[in-house]
Amino acid sequence: MAHTAMSGTGTTAGDDPLQTAVWRLRSRACWADAAALLPPETAEASLQRASLFVERCLYTEKGWEEAEDALRTAEAQAHSDEERGAAACERGQLAYAATLHGVRDRADEARAALGRAAALIPPGSPGRALLDFRRGLLAENLARSPQAARAAYRRAHAGASAHGDALLLSFTWRHLAGLALRDGEMTEARHGFAESLRIREELGYLVGTAPALASLADAEAEPDASRLRAEAGRLFRLLGGVPTWLARQLASVTPAAGPAAS
Repeated sequence: MAHTAMSGTGTTAGDDPLQTAVWRLRSRACWADAAALLPPETAEASLQRASLFVERCLYTEKGWEEAEDALRTAEAQAHSDEERGAAACERGQLAYAATLHGVRDRADEARAALGRAAALIPPGSPGRALLDFRRGLLAENLARSPQAARAAYRRAHAGASAHGDALLLSFTWRHLAGLALRDGEMTEARHGFAESLRIREELGYLVGTAPALASLADAEAEPDASRLRAEAGRLFRLLGGVPTWLARQLASVTPAAGPAAS
């Protein structure tokens, strides 16, 4: 199972204590500390470690080599089609992040990796919803195709709903709302951003709460917009300036969707 942007472990009472500890660290932007709790002794642990390091790259624009090392380990240990598909999904996300942040143009690699993942992860699997979401990110931010992105996000949203993946739902709500905002559908945008924020606050996903606040601010009128941006700024500073790209959105007085999967 891929764990990036998925909530199946550690987010509810009664979960495995190790996964609860991993979740608490991850949600506070302590990805390396979370990964240190997961020795890469199994394919599942290696995949989860890789997903943590890939997410760190997306949020901090740092740690690329460590993410590559963790991903190679996960790829080497993957044996089933689903494990290989999950590793390919992480490979695609890392290539996407590197392209998005201008580290290196790896768009073709991202598309190829997500294509491999689509061939390996069966329809209806929890990992398929995450894959659909990431294909939507490529369509929106690299291909500049909002229609294709919307279709992918809707598939991901349906899959996340079917599997009870609350955190992934917060991602799909936010990105569908962002597309609605671009189209001037303010009521739809406001609802989606509010749902994303509600879920993240309920889960304690602190590193994703500031982006959710800032996005909702873009759809609100004053004085609520300023209040939401101020709260987003407080959390952003509390986490040491993570996610890095949020600084640009907080500095802008016009609506601007964050460019990352957050």
